Amino acid sequence: MAQYLAASQQISRTSSSSPDSTNSSPSACSHVATTPSTAFTSLAGSPGPYRKLQDDGLPIPFFPASLDGPERNGPQLPQCLPQLPTNDTPTEVAEQDLETPDNWVNRNPKLVRLTGKHPFNSEAQLGVLFDCGFLTPAHLHFVRNHGAVPQVSHEMSANWTIRIHGLVEREVTFTLQELQEKFPVVTLPVTLVCAGNRRKEQNVIRKTLGFSWGAAGVSTALWTGVYLADVLDHVRPISRQAKYVVFEGGDKLPNGPYGTSQRLSWASNKDKGMLISWAMNGLPLEPDHGFPVRVIVPGQIGGRSVKWLRHIEISDRESQHHLHFWDNKLLPTQVMPDQARAEKHWWYDPRYIINELNVNSAIAKPDHNEKLYIDKAPNENGTIASYPIRGYAYAGGGRRVTRVEVSLDQGETWTLGSIEYPEDQFREARHQVPVYGTLDATERDTSFCWCFWTFHVSHNVLASCDALMVRAMDEGLALQQRDMYWHALGMMNNWWFRVVVHRTVNDDGKIVLQFEHPTLAGTAHGGWMERMKLAGEDISAPVFGESGRDLAPRAPKHEADEVCLTKPGINRKITLEEFKAQDRQRPWFVVNGEVYDGTPFLKDHPGGGDSILLVAGEDASEDFFAIHSAEGKHKLVEHHIGTLVTSLTKDTPTTTQSDGTFLERSRWKSVRLCDIKQINHDSYLYRFALPKGDQLLGLPVGQHVFVRLRRQDTGEMVQRAYTPVSQQGTVGFIDFLIKLYLPSMVGDSVEIKGPLGSFIWDGPSTASWQGMRKTIKEVGMICGGSGITPILQVLRSILQNPESETRVWLISANKTERDILCREELDTLFASHGRERFKLHYTLSIAPEKWPYSVGRINDVLLSEHMPHYSEHGLILACGPDAMITHSVKPGLQNMGWDIEKSLVVF
Repeated sequence: MAQYLAASQQISRTSSSSPDSTNSSPSACSHVATTPSTAFTSLAGSPGPYRKLQDDGLPIPFFPASLDGPERNGPQLPQCLPQLPTNDTPTEVAEQDLETPDNWVNRNPKLVRLTGKHPFNSEAQLGVLFDCGFLTPAHLHFVRNHGAVPQVSHEMSANWTIRIHGLVEREVTFTLQELQEKFPVVTLPVTLVCAGNRRKEQNVIRKTLGFSWGAAGVSTALWTGVYLADVLDHVRPISRQAKYVVFEGGDKLPNGPYGTSQRLSWASNKDKGMLISWAMNGLPLEPDHGFPVRVIVPGQIGGRSVKWLRHIEISDRESQHHLHFWDNKLLPTQVMPDQARAEKHWWYDPRYIINELNVNSAIAKPDHNEKLYIDKAPNENGTIASYPIRGYAYAGGGRRVTRVEVSLDQGETWTLGSIEYPEDQFREARHQVPVYGTLDATERDTSFCWCFWTFHVSHNVLASCDALMVRAMDEGLALQQRDMYWHALGMMNNWWFRVVVHRTVNDDGKIVLQFEHPTLAGTAHGGWMERMKLAGEDISAPVFGESGRDLAPRAPKHEADEVCLTKPGINRKITLEEFKAQDRQRPWFVVNGEVYDGTPFLKDHPGGGDSILLVAGEDASEDFFAIHSAEGKHKLVEHHIGTLVTSLTKDTPTTTQSDGTFLERSRWKSVRLCDIKQINHDSYLYRFALPKGDQLLGLPVGQHVFVRLRRQDTGEMVQRAYTPVSQQGTVGFIDFLIKLYLPSMVGDSVEIKGPLGSFIWDGPSTASWQGMRKTIKEVGMICGGSGITPILQVLRSILQNPESETRVWLISANKTERDILCREELDTLFASHGRERFKLHYTLSIAPEKWPYSVGRINDVLLSEHMPHYSEHGLILACGPDAMITHSVKPGLQNMGWDIEKSLVVF
């Protein structure tokens, strides 16, 4: 804050409830090149033509300071403006990153890591962030990464391009040099905020799907680039067709690169301030912040500001990127995390998307665990010492925070605090200088930055407080609410920020106050919410101290975490013999000594019916409690049928199966990651070593295994079904081909269990499915993306068996040519067996020129041309996204005459 206070001595712009109060003028900047401030019209009509400086350009050297020249700072600003923060640029790779894909990125080791080692998500300690003042140095700016940071070399950055295409009259590709030469270079101060800011408070109430941000998921910087509106005006979107601007980054994620979109009407409006940006605080972007170029979207959640920008598409529909739908949503509070995972329609409902920030505020001073020694004695002027309670506030959509109120009596009464808007100093003069281009907010009345507030309290009043509370209101009259709106993603949390005051008396008889914030970021323990929850108090409607006990309760006590797992009125006693005799296709299982019938839930279980069949006739307690939350327990109660009279005992082998193979259906067994090989831009081959080098896995063709591990970011147990791609008969290891970065280091372990699945290819031409064995003469195979893995196992077993006469048709559907997995092996098998035995066809959503196969999604025509027609000895195998199976494969096969209930196997 010291830098901000020094600047404010020259320009003081302080407001309380009025945003327009001012006692300064542009003359404070009269020693720099300026243009006098004029009344606001719009940016499109700013005074005078733009004059490009001869030296406007990219910062030199154009490479992150942490990797080249850590002593660098951005060009100095006039003293009348908030000054650049002091950089403490890291020069070494942090120990936590050494064994991750980010082992080349230099990071501040003092940042609070929120998701373990990888991917990197972090925030500063709140007090440290606040002390930096208005502008945040890059090494303390919060970071939100979904995967590995793209490693961009000097050569790559020099040749980096952004392709702008779609529904435009002029498709173009720009280098960064071309962008800064063709369009006016501008710099704007913008506060970015993660949508998950303050999520830790929601996670203490009840675990959400997200990791635990504290109150420092917010940062402010000077962002330099060109207006997106200028670039869109150049490419000329096609009127009445173009509706959205879609951004795509250059990162490699399991479900494709990160991408999202903006309405074209917003993106084309210069008043929205959207930038294509290459510099932060006068220096090239750091790797974690999008080097070499990113989007900056002021007033919206940080997730809209796409990093490592590669493509801009003008489209008639919103982004179709995976995380555009599967992140940044505010779902109804009654939708629990398990329900959100299982019911996909919630994620595609446009009513729940988050764009603009909501109003929010937090108390930074006093800091957590800060101590204050109370002095009630008046000084020589008869004044009792006071303490300045301070913090930040922000709002979204360019709206200004118009009031901040503080309560010292637990929300019974409120008093206005004073608001300081350092952003206003940029409205006082136009500053033009190389690197920054034009730093000009003289024509802008939108507020895209945080403000700081202060509330002075005398020591004698503070000593009688049990808690400090703050709330803010913006110019749209949106007000922070008293009660938390909990939801499955935990985003946009903005209930009152509360700090508890603990009062003690030391040995000298002095009153000592110690302050306690609601939570600590990440996995750290502390804060009044955890403490009070452990004490059995209702933290959703908290009261503090003895005075708070007199307040009337305002909300029902939140339901306890413990859920009764038995259904009222169920008194049936089930013997061990009866339990074991139950048909495994109508599975019963045991949890904590109670028996449950999983049959009604086989089709609807989020993990698939196989996850229930796997524990048929077994004690499933360990598996169930490892991955199910409270709502899963409530659903389990519906299937309760009785109590097991005699407890189950572990009578299975503890090391290997009787045939010496590794897998066991009823026991998790550990395997060690021994090698990682990148297959394409977003897929990796993971090799796990079995305990014995000569040991067979024991997995029949067509079946799969469960893999489970504990996530480093949230601590939750994740369990998925995978089909290995190891060749049948391989000993000593198991290979998985996955679009996901699993354990971060060679040597890490996961647990696997199996085999499971209702389908087995017995060979040479026989399949077992649904309890029946059948001779198969013709097999159609349909796979989408990574769905090739179970298909490949069966395909190998058929074509590599000289006794098999079964003919095979295969369609592999992918987004682009580089997404085709195992293509080399597929093409080799096709070359070896010819069209009479094996017919292979590909289809792509986006195809290169002269592509010899199909373009587009799977449809009726494609199926009729490249799948076998129905026959008594035919079978179709399919694996891919639910939408592909439900909307394309099933109806298409039915139109061809296939009975999909009897002849379609979906892995």
